[in-house]
Amino acid sequence: MIRILLAEDDEAMRTYLTRALEQAGYCVVAVASGAEALPMIKTEIYDLLLSDIVMPEMDGIELAQRCNELSPDTKVMFITGFAAVSLRASREAPQAKMLSKPFHLKDLVMEVERMFEDVAAASL
Repeated sequence: MIRILLAEDDEAMRTYLTRALEQAGYCVVAVASGAEALPMIKTEIYDLLLSDIVMPEMDGIELAQRCNELSPDTKVMFITGFAAVSLRASREAPQAKMLSKPFHLKDLVMEVERMFEDVAAASL
């Protein structure tokens, strides 16, 4: 089962995204900040880091950069509502997928599925 670490500081959004991804069959561990996510990346293996970009303490870009150092096989997807921030993210974390708010949950699930199509094909 694909394991997702979700870092989202907005509690309602975190709950909403967690539910949608779990209903789609993913194992989701949700945390409220990059600072909370970082120790988990050090001790557990995740297939995907799904992170808001704008968060207090440690933003999603810094979290993604640290994740890449600690767990280079973990894929990264950002969610953001700020266009200027997404430009910075694509420069500083070029391998990351970007999903701009607002988005429909089916779009999120579809993007996650696309990221793991190669994994699904390999297991057939």
